[in-house]
Amino acid sequence: MSTRILIVEDEEALTLLLRYNLEAEGFEVDAVARGDEADIRLREQVPDLVLLDWMMPGLSGIELCRRIRARRETERLPVIMLTARGEEGDRVRGLATGADDYIVKPFSVPELLARVRALLRRSKPAHVADLLVAGDIELDRVSHRVRRDGRELHLGPTEFKLLEFLMQSPGRVFSREQLLDGVWGHDVYIDERTVDVHIGRLRKAINRGRDSDPIRTVRGSGYSFDEMFAPEP
Repeated sequence: MSTRILIVEDEEALTLLLRYNLEAEGFEVDAVARGDEADIRLREQVPDLVLLDWMMPGLSGIELCRRIRARRETERLPVIMLTARGEEGDRVRGLATGADDYIVKPFSVPELLARVRALLRRSKPAHVADLLVAGDIELDRVSHRVRRDGRELHLGPTEFKLLEFLMQSPGRVFSREQLLDGVWGHDVYIDERTVDVHIGRLRKAINRGRDSDPIRTVRGSGYSFDEMFAPEP
């Protein structure tokens, strides 16, 4: 499952450079050129990491960072601040506002990529781990295999992606629209009832006999992978 990175940067050339290199690393990239547009985007959908310029039209990077930390949905969202302001006082201010890391322009792209990966390993280890484990279920991203209590499960490609997406954020409730975006992608137009069909297929594939169901239906909201999931004794 691709990790989503939002670039908030008004220099078009730099945005293109960052997008090219991040996508080459397998990240899914979105970009906006104004701070106020980024604020709206973050309210609509939370990415896995933000690359945030300090000097932005509409809303400064500092103010946007404050808003990110003030909202419950984004208070732990990893933020790397990009800026031409390299004085010690500016770095202290950026970090004190809530940025997790601070990179001064011009910077080395390989260094930036290394910092992105390091921050994701600390903040969202499930997004970079090759093996996801919960209860007696193991999902191997490299071999694309799923096992439960040692036995191999046979999942279709969509069911595999759906299980992977849910296991990355145990306990979090995803609406059908969020699952469509996360599993099928933004540009694919599918009826939300398709999610219910594939959830049903996934449950049938992973639950046998007295197996406990790790997928929780939240009435009126959507689905989640039970963070308290444990196999039947």
